[in-house]
Amino acid sequence: MAVGLELASRPADGKGPSDYSTQVHDQEELGRVGKKEVLKRRFGFLSIVGFSCTILATWEGLLSTFTVPFENGGPAGTVYGFIVVWAGTISTLTTLSEMVSMAPTAGGQYHWVSMMSPKWCQKYLSYLTGWLIVIGWLGAFVSTIYLCASQIQGLVVLNYPDYVATQWQTVLMYWGMMAVAVFVNAVVSTLLPKVESFVLILHIVGFFAIIIPLLTLGERNSTEEVFTTFTNDGGFATEGLSFLVGMMGSMFAFTGADAAVHMSEEIHNAARVVPQSIIISAFLNGALGFGIILSTLYTMTNVDAAINSATGYPFMEIFYNATGSKAGSTVMSAIVPIMSSAGSIGSLASSSRMVWSFSRDRGLPGWRFFSRVNSKAVPQYSILVVTVFAFLLGLIILGSSAVLNDVISLAVSALYSSYLIACALLLWKRCAGGIRPASEAPIDVIVNTPGAPLAWGPFYISGVLGIAVNAFTVAYLIVGVFFSFWPDEVNPTVNSMNWAVVGTAGTCMISTIYYIFWGHRIYTGPVVEIDLS
Repeated sequence: MAVGLELASRPADGKGPSDYSTQVHDQEELGRVGKKEVLKRRFGFLSIVGFSCTILATWEGLLSTFTVPFENGGPAGTVYGFIVVWAGTISTLTTLSEMVSMAPTAGGQYHWVSMMSPKWCQKYLSYLTGWLIVIGWLGAFVSTIYLCASQIQGLVVLNYPDYVATQWQTVLMYWGMMAVAVFVNAVVSTLLPKVESFVLILHIVGFFAIIIPLLTLGERNSTEEVFTTFTNDGGFATEGLSFLVGMMGSMFAFTGADAAVHMSEEIHNAARVVPQSIIISAFLNGALGFGIILSTLYTMTNVDAAINSATGYPFMEIFYNATGSKAGSTVMSAIVPIMSSAGSIGSLASSSRMVWSFSRDRGLPGWRFFSRVNSKAVPQYSILVVTVFAFLLGLIILGSSAVLNDVISLAVSALYSSYLIACALLLWKRCAGGIRPASEAPIDVIVNTPGAPLAWGPFYISGVLGIAVNAFTVAYLIVGVFFSFWPDEVNPTVNSMNWAVVGTAGTCMISTIYYIFWGHRIYTGPVVEIDLS
């Protein structure tokens, strides 16, 4: 049932007129997409930039998945593949920024899809997109904490070569890392913005703490070796095909680009700040990522030792060979799991907000339960469901560590598929002239209803350049989604096979079946909660 829009009361103490006007503006922006304020806006510009940067964690992610682009592409393929992915990510984030500026809501892609889809497929496309985001973010959270746990074991192996890592020990550490993320999100949630601001500093300082000793102490490969050496260890028909498969490592390092979007209802002046934060994170993370790739490739003088490292992570062996010190390489390597642990905190926050938002719109079974918030305006039950899912997946990983690779691929394929659907619709809508200039934005219309007029928000790229950016984004995402289903080698075994296609297709099939028999009666698109009149 719709309720009237109640604006914030004028502050008595401690807040000036600008704070009050921003608060009212945020409520009005949320009201235009049919939503009322439920969560508290605790994030400002710096804290959400930190949130975006540390979830992307690009330079850390590149070290974690280094073997993927190196084995299918070699040094040169790793460099050029990263550049392509970085350009595609900037384009994708620019397109997502245009949409979040139009409708800054925690639902993100599925909400925008509902706004822009033709009426005949509006509900279903929105519903499917919502499920893809949910499963993608669950995969991103799980892969982040598992990588952290396995890297801790790698550090133990680095210092104690006789130590034999076991899967049950990894899973116990995985659950421990998960508990830390849950504690910050559920118990001390009011401190989350401050935590993210601090982690941003660690993200930047940690980068320099690695590359300075690495480049100062390590021997160097030649520039020719780094920029002209291609490899095709996967045995694909051509080096070009191998290169495209190897790009998936860099794409995973940029996964989570929509993290800040799902926190929109907790950010002051979200229509402006969210686009700014995710664009900044794309450029900053890309620059740091490019720096770590070049530093690692130039100092990777013993390829066999790095690739076959007993730690399971080439970067640990590269650091050790460069410094000649176990203590020094341990400190340098430890920065990566520390940042992964910090990233898992934000990953759980985004995952839970997505589950909460989709439940609020009745998209998930048990939506009445998962859409509740506690007295601190924290979606505790959605945090609970994400945690339970991650805990249970840990039991599956206990049986086979190969599951992790599939979870990583699933995170990439599902999230990038959700970006693709939303970005393709934006391109279609703007080419058809279906989006008005910002100056003509209707102030008394709920924009997520079928046929409602749409208008640009404060951030958008006008004219032919905007269309070109959107078109490049769609082309890039099509390639990315397609190759996210490919295995790393031509003749994969059961363990090395990429099962992400099964997970993604399974998600689409199960959600479609649920929608046909039950969901279509409950899910009608994003629920209109207010009456602007």
